Amino acid sequence: MKLRADHIAGAAFVLFGMGIFALSGDLPTGQLSMPGAGFLPKIVAGLTVLFGGLLVLRASESPLLAEVDWSGGMHALLVTSIGAIAIFFYTQLGFIVTMSAMMIALLLIIERQNPIRAAAYSLGIVLLTYASFVYGLKTPLPEFSF
Repeated sequence: MKLRADHIAGAAFVLFGMGIFALSGDLPTGQLSMPGAGFLPKIVAGLTVLFGGLLVLRASESPLLAEVDWSGGMHALLVTSIGAIAIFFYTQLGFIVTMSAMMIALLLIIERQNPIRAAAYSLGIVLLTYASFVYGLKTPLPEFSF
């Protein structure tokens, strides 16, 4: 059997879904009429495992792993790193500061946009999102706390 790109991707999704399922095991599932905190993570984990398995089964349609072009690897690493840094600081710096910094970093470092426009766009989107969640949906978001 020749190793193909979708063998690796599908197996990664299966493992990721199984990990999410294991981590959400302590959360109550509840019932369909009154779902608990573990209901959605378990559904998403199950679908991730299912579609990852389907990806593995249909891997013969994908290119061989040796033929995959990895030229976008640095771009993906930068996006992943910026996202990981934002996750790390999210609860300390709060939603507005963290998401604004993340969007500005993505627009400046990765997309190489104008700094003034990047800052204005990021702040506008983040403030609109914050207002939608806090005032429209009545959902509290983390705030700056040092």
